[in-house]
Amino acid sequence: MSEPTKAHWLNGERLKVYPRIIIGLYVAVILGFLLATHDRPLAGGNPVGTDFMAFYVAARMALAGHALQVFDVGAFGAVQRSLFPAMTGEGYGWFYPPTFLLIVLPFGLLPYLGSLILFLTGSATAWWVSLRKAFGRSGAGWIAASFPGLWICVVQGQNGLLTAALAGGSLLCLPRRPALAGVLLGLLAIKPQLAALFAVALIAARAWRTLLVAAGTAAAFLGASVLVLGGGTLTGWLGSLQVARIATEQGRLPWGKMPSTFAMLRLLGTPVGWAYAGHAVVALAAVTAVWLVWRRTDSASLRGAVLMAATFLANPYAFDYDLAWLAFPIALLARHGMENGWRRGDREVLLAAWVLPAVGTTIATLHVQMGPLVLGALVWITLRRVLPGRRTSLAVEPRDGPARPGRVQPGSSPAG
Repeated sequence: MSEPTKAHWLNGERLKVYPRIIIGLYVAVILGFLLATHDRPLAGGNPVGTDFMAFYVAARMALAGHALQVFDVGAFGAVQRSLFPAMTGEGYGWFYPPTFLLIVLPFGLLPYLGSLILFLTGSATAWWVSLRKAFGRSGAGWIAASFPGLWICVVQGQNGLLTAALAGGSLLCLPRRPALAGVLLGLLAIKPQLAALFAVALIAARAWRTLLVAAGTAAAFLGASVLVLGGGTLTGWLGSLQVARIATEQGRLPWGKMPSTFAMLRLLGTPVGWAYAGHAVVALAAVTAVWLVWRRTDSASLRGAVLMAATFLANPYAFDYDLAWLAFPIALLARHGMENGWRRGDREVLLAAWVLPAVGTTIATLHVQMGPLVLGALVWITLRRVLPGRRTSLAVEPRDGPARPGRVQPGSSPAG
């Protein structure tokens, strides 16, 4: 027998009021920043948009015929200092494949601030449109607009919104437009480590058409990039991965900003070898969870949620700005909960995921990386909806249609 429906503290009224307050705080901080810097293009010595500086400098170098030098840390840093002489620190390295360099190439034709605004506006629009379709209901605009992952990515001038839009868009297109889903997934080759787990999901679902189109798109995208930028850029990128690996292992790429099991263990002082071993165990569990969910249910909400959350458990190399992805598991699981009933702890986990981009890096200063714990909880509350066992819904709502033979009906558990 199901437990009686109970009023939950995270109710509709709070979800209307709190996001508006949070957005007001964001606006106040941004206005204060603009008043402090007014017409200066640099803030504290570094460009507004910080990380976008690397994209802009790489584009300018490639347009000048020096694409290969982008992968040379010394040469890349020297050009950064020449274009932005007031910048502080050593500058940024370039660890992206030629595909992403091709994407940012046109942005080098504009002034810095114009390029930054265009890049962020386009990325945020794609993210917003995909997210609204994922949630499938009206009234969540304020919640989405106040999501910390959006603002963390915008403030840093990063590409997390773009990659999230491609991943989320691919999942949304998969049921009815599998070829388009493959094209969008193939374009995620701009950050290939984030696309790896999609192959597991598509194999589990036997979505062969999407998988083949994705592979073909990625190969064509890489080929076009090498053709435009030069064959040496592929070798340069592969060589840069070793630099990124060493920097990650040594903490020169900050562990506090990396929501991975590897970073969590390194923050605790775990030796590199053991940190990799611990990460491998968690990554295997994430792969297993994705396989089980994609084999046991046809629910697009559960499939999308587990895949986009587990992607970060499977990857040792991701940053806080990539957590713009979390808006999709939150939206998909909220949609599923409203349609099929909530289980104990569901909404608390969604709230933890919602605030993670805002507090994760700060908490990490205490040598505690919360990312894997929250991501693991997201995966678990998704996985338990398709595993055999006792139903523990706190709110029971009608489900649509009979279950398909051999599949678990979303929101229910099979007989033991």
